[in-house]
Amino acid sequence: MSEQEIWKKVLEVAESEISKTTFNTFLKDTELKEIRDNVAYIFVIHEFYADWLNSNYKDVIQTIMKDIIGYEVDPKFYTAEQLAELDETSRKQSNTVNKTSAIDDSHDDIDQFNTHNTFDTFVIGPGNRFPHAASLAVAEAPAQAYNPLFIYGGVGLGKTHLMHAIGHHVLSNKPNAKVLYTSSEKFTNDFIKSIRNNEPEAFREKYRNIDVLLIDDIQFIQNKEQTQEEFFHTFNELHQNKKQIVISSDRPPKEIAKLEDRLRSRFEWGLIVDITPPDYETRMAILQKKIEEENLEIPAEALNYIANQIQSNIRELEGALTRLLAYSKLQGKPITTELAAEALKDIIQVPKSKKISIQDIQKVVGHYYNVRIEDFSAKKRTKSIAYPRQIAMYLSRELTDFSLPKIGEEFGGRDHTTVIHAHEKISNDIKADPIFKQEVEDLEKEIRKQ
Repeated sequence: MSEQEIWKKVLEVAESEISKTTFNTFLKDTELKEIRDNVAYIFVIHEFYADWLNSNYKDVIQTIMKDIIGYEVDPKFYTAEQLAELDETSRKQSNTVNKTSAIDDSHDDIDQFNTHNTFDTFVIGPGNRFPHAASLAVAEAPAQAYNPLFIYGGVGLGKTHLMHAIGHHVLSNKPNAKVLYTSSEKFTNDFIKSIRNNEPEAFREKYRNIDVLLIDDIQFIQNKEQTQEEFFHTFNELHQNKKQIVISSDRPPKEIAKLEDRLRSRFEWGLIVDITPPDYETRMAILQKKIEEENLEIPAEALNYIANQIQSNIRELEGALTRLLAYSKLQGKPITTELAAEALKDIIQVPKSKKISIQDIQKVVGHYYNVRIEDFSAKKRTKSIAYPRQIAMYLSRELTDFSLPKIGEEFGGRDHTTVIHAHEKISNDIKADPIFKQEVEDLEKEIRKQ
């Protein structure tokens, strides 16, 4: 495949996996220039975009590209000017492939952590005060405060920021400490490589001979039996040796479907904390801190507009600010509330509305698929009923703020794990079938009209 064909496929997958706001703002107009020395050089239109994508979406793009091209590359986002400044030597020096082992065992270098993601740059509010305090306690005294520390919450709320902050803090106090930050996907890939290359000891040396393990998005080990088995033993050895374990997830342990009970119980040994979306005051504080860091001046009215319009998560909030800054610079116009509205008009999404009821969703989905509303609560498992029921569950989770148990209750008292399974199945089907994706989007639009 050519670079153009590869990137077209990457964008198709990315569009289905990340929010519409993020995709349209940052990824839609990007271009893959070349893949060289296992590095993917990706062109963006502005330096703001390059910085933000490199900080927030490298892992996502890396995973998608590996699925498409069959091997792992390091995606790097640059403007045309930045690409022109890169010489051949710097490209090769910054991306040396380890030829001696399939398992990269580097983990004690502070470079693995985003330099911006420290406790000093973390804006504290009601939704994250407790997770911040717990993370700081763990960083101050690894394996003495809470072990494991399990942090959960939605996308873009600051889980990864806290994990990086822990890593920075530990290494600043103990420069010789062995600290490893990784994702469950990377853990799984390394485990598979160790089996393929007959290198179990290299794998265990990397993950067990450390002082602090920070593992992101643990929910992705569900359904992976051998990975769960290996992580179970890794967890046990670290915990028994009084080494700190910090885990993040988009849901609490009890809601991770198809997770072994013995792992679930271990995740619950220490402290479980959740991060919730920032309130208005916190959103304003985040924006103000961001412009202070950039040494910029933006009218309070424009910041107020962004804070009121973007309520979902911190990542999209900062993304909206970045878009406004870029728009102002490229248009040569001063930042005002009117310019903010103009710059963000394509990315402002209708927020999840509490006015949408599950009954509204069942009514629209039932009418579309010719299913009676009472059948959504019935025990019937025929595909003509079961699949629309799963779609309705998916939409209930996407369009309302009801809890998983509450959604299950509205569908005949079904267990919350059934709702999770339905959401995952429909999500996967949407990614795999563009026609079905459009079908679900049409249903969503119809539901919002109710």
